[in-house]
Amino acid sequence: MKFSELLEIVEDEPVFETGFLAAGRPPEPGLPAQLSRWCASGKLLRLRRGLFALALPWRKVIPHPFLVANRLVPGSYVTGLSALAFANAIPEFVPEVTSCGPGRPQVRETPLGRFSFRFVKKALRSGYRQVDLGGDQRAFVAKPEKAFLDLVHLQPRGDDPAWIDGLRLDVEALSPEMVQAMAVAAASPKLVRAASRLRRLASDPALAYVPL
Repeated sequence: MKFSELLEIVEDEPVFETGFLAAGRPPEPGLPAQLSRWCASGKLLRLRRGLFALALPWRKVIPHPFLVANRLVPGSYVTGLSALAFANAIPEFVPEVTSCGPGRPQVRETPLGRFSFRFVKKALRSGYRQVDLGGDQRAFVAKPEKAFLDLVHLQPRGDDPAWIDGLRLDVEALSPEMVQAMAVAAASPKLVRAASRLRRLASDPALAYVPL
């Protein structure tokens, strides 16, 4: 395969897998080696084994970090501080994308950013949905209520009221009632305590963070 042929196939794709190139084409035994050469020459970015993005100046589509996270670990969803920032529920910019899913915990440093993945058991893997990221890109992202509970679940002493207050949550971006219901459904005392604190913040404006 020539690089011009590759561009014709993937120029509108934010990221692509080796299998995408092989679909509907005769087998090319030398394709993996050719992809490696294009990575070495700076034409492609290798994100993980079998997953690539075009490098500049050949890249036409800027990959959204949430889409990249989903593709790095299939079956994962973006959550925690990343999803809370996406929902404008916290004031800070979050440079690292955090995801949860069925795989082992890991951190991936890629040319497109840093991505961390945490394991959550199947019973806690609900409460996310596919969202439109713009530019015909979509990704699975936790609802802000689910993102808050995932963050509490993964953080040691995440139910500490002082730690929760330190998040400076915009409580209007979350439903305390939904957080409470999800915490009860998870049968987690830790999550229930955190949900109670969130309800307290929502009911007492003097405690809640007010965005500027």
